[in-house]
Amino acid sequence: MQGADTPASPRPPYRIDHQFDRGLVWFRRDLRSTDHAALHYALKHCCEVWCVFVFDRDILDPLLARGLKGDRRVDFIRASLIELDATLRAAGGGLIVMNDSAASAIPALARELGVQAVFANHDYEPDAVARDAAVRDSLAGDARVLFTFKDQVIFERDEILTSQGKPFAVFTPYKNAWLKTIQPFDLRPYPIEPYLHALAPLPSKRLVPLPSLEDLGFAPSNLAEVAMPTGSSGGQALFEEFTSRMGDYGRRRDYPALRGPSYLSVHLRFGTVSIRTLARAAHGAVLRGGADSAGAATWLSELVWRDFYFMILHHHPRVAAGEAFHPAYDIIRWRDGETGDRYFESWRDAATGYPLVDAAMLQIRQSGYMHNRLRMVTASFLVKDLGVDWRRGEHYFADQLNDFDFAANNGGWQWAASTGCDAQPWFRIFNPVTQSEKFDPQGRFIRKYLPQLAALPDKYVHAPWTAPQDVLLAAGVRLGENYPRPLVQHDVARKETLERYAVVKEWRRPEG
Repeated sequence: MQGADTPASPRPPYRIDHQFDRGLVWFRRDLRSTDHAALHYALKHCCEVWCVFVFDRDILDPLLARGLKGDRRVDFIRASLIELDATLRAAGGGLIVMNDSAASAIPALARELGVQAVFANHDYEPDAVARDAAVRDSLAGDARVLFTFKDQVIFERDEILTSQGKPFAVFTPYKNAWLKTIQPFDLRPYPIEPYLHALAPLPSKRLVPLPSLEDLGFAPSNLAEVAMPTGSSGGQALFEEFTSRMGDYGRRRDYPALRGPSYLSVHLRFGTVSIRTLARAAHGAVLRGGADSAGAATWLSELVWRDFYFMILHHHPRVAAGEAFHPAYDIIRWRDGETGDRYFESWRDAATGYPLVDAAMLQIRQSGYMHNRLRMVTASFLVKDLGVDWRRGEHYFADQLNDFDFAANNGGWQWAASTGCDAQPWFRIFNPVTQSEKFDPQGRFIRKYLPQLAALPDKYVHAPWTAPQDVLLAAGVRLGENYPRPLVQHDVARKETLERYAVVKEWRRPEG
């Protein structure tokens, strides 16, 4: 498949040596009809093209088994598919939506439609890699082929390596190499519109409504209540709004009470926006210089982090099996048993007695979103104040986050736990009170999620237990009743953490 192709195709270029009568585009993490690698190649190389999305039971059934019946992500996907289907129908095609196991449904649909080739974009998670291998083998048994393409990252796998030809293990040199490598060619969109004439109308037996949430086994979530825009139109609206304040990103991004982030992470997760569109805007602003360039550079770094974690997952798939990136840290003895369970449940239930931590945990429970600074604070608190295994927090976030992406979630948790690549050094431990005072100085974020603390003066809202009794009474705060006392004392917990990590203090970081 490697070789030269049209100038409009971002690298790595692909050569498809055949023209096919019929092709099938399998949508997964790429729910848009513009700047779409697999759709581009299918439309260009096939006379007729159908499009499909599978609500994969191998993914959905485990969610239901864990009690996630009102999962916002399923709601988001379905709403986005409605828009995608309408767009494809307007162009002469449509979207086949199936409720099945993708590993068997895709080969079966390929036989039904008589296609010679299936086109999809790369997915890097180990389970997805195994699924795609099974689909490829099944299709090959029918003399059909599966083509896959890079689409959800700018650089993948072995495209950014050290001067010794090895994968990076530290972010900053990776980013420097990424920035040195990037060219406008890498950011150009895949053209779709010139080839839309190849879209085929849906077969009559497939002219059925999309499965309802109930058909899928799910219940409506609070997606509408949290006002999360869906589909390509929602992603585009957020992107346009963010570009007007991208220059302030670096100054505002750490303050959860401010509108600092782009809020595009869920759209990147499900591909309702193209990573090339976002990176092109950020990189262009950096090159132009001026007032917006610093904020754009900081945001571009966040997009590079995303590529970095996908690269790490590709080269170190063992992290998907629950292993620490640096195996030496797997010898740490985490707090377990009854105390470990009680601490984890208090953290999960926003009952730690540390307002910023509790407010953040209410944010994720109520909306499925958590501000990035607070992801670091809450993760650090679970691991280094409570001594609970980072994997428990990783699994909880995986169930709760609208934008859950295994590579980034695992990378973030291992960073906080100091077990991962380019991690926070194990002896640096966030103080939840000073983090609160620095990044929510007036307690605006805290008061939004913890109204029982709203009347406390700014001086005490970060640590209510330090307030005099008359101040607590005047504010209506009753520690131990309407707001908990601190679960642990940070200074004591810090000493325990240093002792816990001492077993690996002689470990030395490998070069990379």
